[in-house]
Amino acid sequence: MSVFQIRKLKTQNDEKVNYYLPGQSSDDLHLNPLINKDVQINFTGNKYCISTGKKIKQTYGQGYSWEEYVTLAQCDECIVRPELCHYSQGTCREPSWGEKHCFVPHVIYLSLTSDLKIGITRKTQVPTRWIDQGASKAIKIAEVKDRKTSGLVEFEIAKDMKDKTNWIKMLKNESTEVDLLSEKKKVLENYKSLFNKYEVSIADDEIVEINYPVIQYPTKVKQINLDKVNQISEKLLGIKGQYLIFESGVLNMRKHQGYEIEIKG
Repeated sequence: MSVFQIRKLKTQNDEKVNYYLPGQSSDDLHLNPLINKDVQINFTGNKYCISTGKKIKQTYGQGYSWEEYVTLAQCDECIVRPELCHYSQGTCREPSWGEKHCFVPHVIYLSLTSDLKIGITRKTQVPTRWIDQGASKAIKIAEVKDRKTSGLVEFEIAKDMKDKTNWIKMLKNESTEVDLLSEKKKVLENYKSLFNKYEVSIADDEIVEINYPVIQYPTKVKQINLDKVNQISEKLLGIKGQYLIFESGVLNMRKHQGYEIEIKG
């Protein structure tokens, strides 16, 4: 068995998304070849902070120790709600980190996950962000200079449009087909004054389609919690978003970051 500390899965968007479990002291594990095979995952009981590598009893914010969770800029509330950015007030937890990750071009987009949703991400995270959310299609609306600006735009549009994914519907592959280009045009027209208010660059109309390596979607979705079920030994039916889909349930890999597992397929 190979030993890994769980991290957010790496992805590559090909004809079907290729997924890799990052290795710490070994090579990344390509997960696609394990689909439709019996896979065994054992949780060793060990947990490690994904920032410091320190062994801890409990993780916070998807893989951090409590000390890191309350001090790192990447764990601050403004990462989830960028319109609350407080860098200009001189209270950023890590100004250098903020300058590197927040004061860079961001994209405002529409994606089809469980439903049509509005979203934002760093320009460098396209299409990774869409894959992590389990989107089947996405289109960029505009590009802005920094994260706060993208958050201010998203905040206003989200008053009339969903900005979160229904993960259960996403994993069941339940979604209503929509014309993304038509929806983009509606957003640009309906929020013309908003886009004029900020320095935005309207994006091209390319629609990115994403196909996931899944042979069977669940009809009922049950989450597997490694703190309660420390061993999984069954067929891997597919991967979508950051979820491994097994016959008995789904394992959210991002939620379990820092957990040490043994894996065999």
